[in-house]
Amino acid sequence: MTVKRIVTNFYSADPARARAFYEDVLGLTMVMDKGWIVTFVSETQERSMPQLSVASEGGSGTELPDVSIEVDDVDAVLARAIAGGFDILYGPVDEPWGVRRFFVRDPHGKVLNILAHSA
Repeated sequence: MTVKRIVTNFYSADPARARAFYEDVLGLTMVMDKGWIVTFVSETQERSMPQLSVASEGGSGTELPDVSIEVDDVDAVLARAIAGGFDILYGPVDEPWGVRRFFVRDPHGKVLNILAHSA
């Protein structure tokens, strides 16, 4: 048996509200819209391995985020999140374990850890 994908599902009474955040801020592409569910994907699948983390906190004493999303340019995503009026909860910060990251709250109240590995 092989796990091919892990999909995080967030509850929302209005899934369509997700487009402004996940498309405009993170640059994802909506591939399915059934009204009651919308699904977004990345056009590049460079690190598409299934992953699941279990943790007692989010690192550096932060709250545990609902999901972590690796991007190629943290500062560009941060700028879009700020321009969109989204709540930045932590960072940006260069962590001692080799990532630059920030936490942002999406339109549904979920905390996202947006990160990139340091060069």
